[in-house]
Amino acid sequence: MKTVTVLGSSGQIGAYLTTYLRDKGYKVYEHDIVRSPLEDMTYFPNQILERKIEDSDFVFFLAFDVGGSRYLAKYQHTFDFINNNTRLMAQTFGFLEKYKKPFVFASSQMSNMSYSPYGVLKRVGELYTRALKGLTVKFWNVYGIEYDEDKSHVITDFIRKGFEIENGGTIEMLTDGTEERQFLYAEDCCEALEEVMNSFTNFKIDDELHITSFNTTTIKEIAHIITGQFNIIGKSVTYKPAEAKDTVQQNKKNEANTYITGWWMPKTNVQDGIAKVFNQMKEERE
Repeated sequence: MKTVTVLGSSGQIGAYLTTYLRDKGYKVYEHDIVRSPLEDMTYFPNQILERKIEDSDFVFFLAFDVGGSRYLAKYQHTFDFINNNTRLMAQTFGFLEKYKKPFVFASSQMSNMSYSPYGVLKRVGELYTRALKGLTVKFWNVYGIEYDEDKSHVITDFIRKGFEIENGGTIEMLTDGTEERQFLYAEDCCEALEEVMNSFTNFKIDDELHITSFNTTTIKEIAHIITGQFNIIGKSVTYKPAEAKDTVQQNKKNEANTYITGWWMPKTNVQDGIAKVFNQMKEERE
């Protein structure tokens, strides 16, 4: 049995990964400030964090001060956002170097967008990872159940707002909805991360490991799919595009590298994934 530490275990991906790995028989150490203030990775020195990394066979570094586009637009240029993530990385990478643990760092397809503090910070994390001979994976809009409304991403945000309208109605979108994204269901993401861990020695430190669906969808199309889910339960919800353009990625588009598909392929299309998230959120509200 491998002992695995999931840093950011209460986050959108971390919560799914923790459950997934335990179901597979792994011993999992969770670490997330949501669980306890003492697990704040910006706190120096964090002996709890150090002990978990020391006792692990493998570490998933998923923790970051981040949220959806609404959260990034509001906070990524602030001192606290930059300071929190800088301190978090400095301490965590220090422990990973001290104990020479194999690890995966969760980066983003935005890491080459130098106008975004979030992207720049993720790039710094990639440089740390390369220096320590870890592996970097780049996520492209992973979605699943989220419980922090301030940090929620577009799919769960649209669904939650739809349920909050008592008798149906129209929800104003933040943008015109023309921006294109690649959306990956969280359980598919977990399978990819397990495969990267188990194939760790087969990868090189500079391999481009992009974890995504490899299919592009506009935000308008996402809204249409969610509207269909509400129609199934007899509730009329529509999403009205705004005039504003996306200010976070500024319509910059990257091309996903398919190298990882030699080991892993996504299974869930966006329609089925949204239906799963929708039904789970519906059940939790009943």
